[in-house]
Amino acid sequence: MGRLTVRAPVLSVGPDGQHRRLDTLAAEEPLELRVDGKPLSVTMRTPGHDVELAHGFLLTEGVLGSSADVFSARYCDSVDDSGRNTYNVLDVALAPGVEPPDASLERNFYTTSSCGVCGKASLDAVRRKTRFSPASDPVSVSPATLSTLPGTLRVAQKLFDSTGGLHAAGLFTAAGDLLVAREDVGRHNAVDKVLGWALLDERIPAAGTVLMVSGRASFELVQKAVMAGVPVLSAVSAPSSLAVELALDAGLTLVGFLRGETMNVYSGPQRVTAPAVRPGST
Repeated sequence: MGRLTVRAPVLSVGPDGQHRRLDTLAAEEPLELRVDGKPLSVTMRTPGHDVELAHGFLLTEGVLGSSADVFSARYCDSVDDSGRNTYNVLDVALAPGVEPPDASLERNFYTTSSCGVCGKASLDAVRRKTRFSPASDPVSVSPATLSTLPGTLRVAQKLFDSTGGLHAAGLFTAAGDLLVAREDVGRHNAVDKVLGWALLDERIPAAGTVLMVSGRASFELVQKAVMAGVPVLSAVSAPSSLAVELALDAGLTLVGFLRGETMNVYSGPQRVTAPAVRPGST
């Protein structure tokens, strides 16, 4: 596995003057994903949990439905000048009978760590049907529980403490228990790692769960949640208009601006249980 952090010299400027020191940066390296030996995508990611990342990506692309759909996942064909493995090429071999990715769903060969939808062959390719629709999921979650999720996720961000430069995603139970948390320079990579973990742990469809993300709720993050059967997606920042549209269409509960005890519920409000009315209030 590649380095998670990198030390770099920096000139620190402040009211007390200037001084030079070493700063800790989040590592960012390319990962080429191959399926049955054929290059499919390159994404810039923080090294670590690459097998989960690959499984989550292929799940949300509609290729995988369970861990049994993968025969093997191994690093290959990636060495530096000294002959050492860089762990930057991962080949996933599909199990017999599993259909390979459709050409119409392929990304452009290079995508950035912050952009997923713009690399799609077309918007229509993203808005396909999921085999794990969350629409009928009866789960409910209280505002009090939702309000605890950002803080719990933040505590789990170990690399953020040293770098200050990583997105995070976490999968929670409806009671607010953290199942898994992952960090990455790319918000969609962090989600793919979480959902890949769920796939490998036989938790797909992810019924009865809440997916919490540390930034905004983009269209692609909503799409990933829907593809994995996640019924509730919450974010500390704003959703996009297209994210709300997809959430409404798919029956996903989308919560944005989750900060302290306040939040906006953009879709699926029936899953957010109302707090008890205080005596004397109307």
